[in-house]
Amino acid sequence: MTYYSEHSQVWVSVDCIVFGFEKNKLKLLVGRRQMDPGRGEWSLYGGFVKTNESLEDAASRVLQDLTGLKKIYMQQIGAFGAIDRDPGERVISVAYFALINVNDYDDKLRIEYGQEWVNLNELPQLYSDHNIMVEKAIAWLRHHISTEPICFNLLPSLFTLTQLQHVYEAILGEEIDKRNFRKRIKQIDFIEKTELIDKLTSKRGAALYRFNRKIYADAPNFKL
Repeated sequence: MTYYSEHSQVWVSVDCIVFGFEKNKLKLLVGRRQMDPGRGEWSLYGGFVKTNESLEDAASRVLQDLTGLKKIYMQQIGAFGAIDRDPGERVISVAYFALINVNDYDDKLRIEYGQEWVNLNELPQLYSDHNIMVEKAIAWLRHHISTEPICFNLLPSLFTLTQLQHVYEAILGEEIDKRNFRKRIKQIDFIEKTELIDKLTSKRGAALYRFNRKIYADAPNFKL
């Protein structure tokens, strides 16, 4: 028996906003669209939802195909369903953003998929409503960065306080007072100072810190 045959069909897709952090800049992974309509335009990477997968499963599949990484931090930021958003068919897209450490990403995959890291403040015009998706993702990050430890997904497992501050500044789009920032960070139990020293990015040798997930899980209330 066929159900809902009296109703028109629509396509459902996921679009993935992949953020990385490099050289003190928040970056976005974009590429030239490989299909019509919009072939050749700058675009986020996405795909259609298969009949045997949920929205989250579809986003996870697309992200793993693109980055080769599993268990990526991922967050849904909304559905986009303007009638004329896709000139090809009636397509509703659900957008997810992901945060990755650029150094974990296999650059061969980036080249294979024709993707490029673009500084957020140099973002080109993207296909359809993809720029709006990015704007909503940034708004979400800025709203939650002071209450959730999301920024650690952009950093290596060991990081300096300077690197941490630069991540905050890149997301917020403004400079932060160094003294106040460090004073607050040192009061947070789950940001642990290690005995290791960074001699690559710091001439004087800066202490390396790490995010202790277990301590955070036991006491998740957090505000910077």
